[in-house]
Amino acid sequence: MKKTFLYKTTGLILAISMLTGCQIAGTGAVSTPEDTNSQASFASTTLTPSSPFDGTTYIKESSLTSVGQELAEAEDDVDIEDAIAGIDVVQNYDTELSVPTYITRQDDTWFIVDCYHNRVIYSDDLNAPLDEWYIMSGDATQPHTIASDGSVYMIDDTENNRVLVYEKVNDKFVHTQTFYDIGNRPHYTIYNEITDTFYVWSSTTGELYCFRHTSDSTRMYLTDIKKINELDGIYVRSFSIIDGYIYFVSGVSDTDSAGASNIIMCDLDTLEIKEKYTVPAEVAGMVQITKIQDYYYISVSTDTTGSQDYATIIKTPSLYDLSQGKYEDIYSEYFIGGGTPYYISNVDDIYFLTEHRLKDHSIWSFKVTDNSITDVTSIF
Repeated sequence: MKKTFLYKTTGLILAISMLTGCQIAGTGAVSTPEDTNSQASFASTTLTPSSPFDGTTYIKESSLTSVGQELAEAEDDVDIEDAIAGIDVVQNYDTELSVPTYITRQDDTWFIVDCYHNRVIYSDDLNAPLDEWYIMSGDATQPHTIASDGSVYMIDDTENNRVLVYEKVNDKFVHTQTFYDIGNRPHYTIYNEITDTFYVWSSTTGELYCFRHTSDSTRMYLTDIKKINELDGIYVRSFSIIDGYIYFVSGVSDTDSAGASNIIMCDLDTLEIKEKYTVPAEVAGMVQITKIQDYYYISVSTDTTGSQDYATIIKTPSLYDLSQGKYEDIYSEYFIGGGTPYYISNVDDIYFLTEHRLKDHSIWSFKVTDNSITDVTSIF
């Protein structure tokens, strides 16, 4: 017998300051480097496994969808089949993507977030034509990312300020849970295996939302909300967890372009700012930082004015070098250039880049060997 929710816990809702969700221990002291060109001046933190979440201390429990409620009450396999009987597996009906933002794989299934088509599609064959993929979700408006721990799948419903939770039940992807009022335009979602936490970034309020579930249930809980006050009002598209720290890319602000033109490195547990890296105006509208081997790869959407004419990809061995304009522009060298590169993800040793504004070149794959990009392929 398979049940979607094994049991429902009763939680004690506490003030955020008392919460212990997103438990991560940083072990390295951070000192101000004498040589500001040396990234190695920072001691790396070590992520330690979080204590198992017991479901008793949280801010908010997910809202069950009608199907989610039926599955939670199901007593046997017949009840489960009855609950999902009205859910059809729908084949994708578009032959092109419309502003894809993210691609990833969970187990043997590939997922593409097709942002402007308002859907997430999936396939067991990466090379299958797009109209042979299937629609996992059509419930979000301009979603940007999807993350999974193998049990649940979380999608940021950007324009509705929601997070949608899906589960795979008898080979069907089912929208079982929803979180409402998640900041403003939640824009980036990841799952960190070490901390056993889903992190969702509210792109304009400076808030990082943390979600967990117990080991024997898929019912999701909002366990913590952390905030960087100075990022409130700045459009920041993503964050990256690198060497135990969390990095927020430089963003765009209508009122304070200088304040927005910084990459910010924080303690992941507290979001205490450890360092700022000033960046030139022409690359300030960043999308994402990805550390690959010895270099930081940064996708850029706009300059500080919001112009996509400056969209590019740059790489640098040190974030301190950015303030002096010391970086390598690699977009047109390895990719066609002229589009707007977006998120970079990886599956095993292959990296994937999504981009828009370029017809017939919306998702690329590539490898990195000895700090050089190789095997660049246009997939879609």
